[in-house]
Amino acid sequence: MTATIERTTATTNTGRDAARGTGHVGGGRAARYVFAAVRIALGWTFLWAFLDKTFGLGFGTEAKDAWINGGSPTRGFLTFGATGPFQGLYQDIAGAAWADWLFMAGLAGIGVALLLGIGMRVAAVAGALLYVLMWTAVLPPENNPIMDEHLINAAVLAGLALVNAGDTLGLGRAWAALPLVRRLPWLR
Repeated sequence: MTATIERTTATTNTGRDAARGTGHVGGGRAARYVFAAVRIALGWTFLWAFLDKTFGLGFGTEAKDAWINGGSPTRGFLTFGATGPFQGLYQDIAGAAWADWLFMAGLAGIGVALLLGIGMRVAAVAGALLYVLMWTAVLPPENNPIMDEHLINAAVLAGLALVNAGDTLGLGRAWAALPLVRRLPWLR
């Protein structure tokens, strides 16, 4: 009898979550906060990279090489850091204005979306693409023949979008209620 009650309760709760469109199945409140923290941490890494490359805050980019001082956010790494089978391709686009703008817009957009918890699906796809491109720029990875943190973070971004991690400690629910987002759910 207990097993039947537990199964019915689990099915009912999952069905209720699906009916509400929350996407939260299992794990409860603690899991939602863990996913929110991971979302915010990844968002900060993207936004920080944007800020450091733009203003040369001295962590990855010196002030003299900052984008606002005429530096290129892609030239140094793609020219001297790219290795492996795509090295020539990356060296060819190193320092190109379109590559700089696209890279910086991606860093800023993904970072802001993740920090705010909005547009999680778009941010996850864009962020995963950027991570995979960064992975291909340094093949093979330094510490493993295939796997590194870029591929793991790409998968984490997909998971964050799938569990609606922007709804906890973010503006995801309010974003999802916007008429445009309701009409175009891929913007969720």
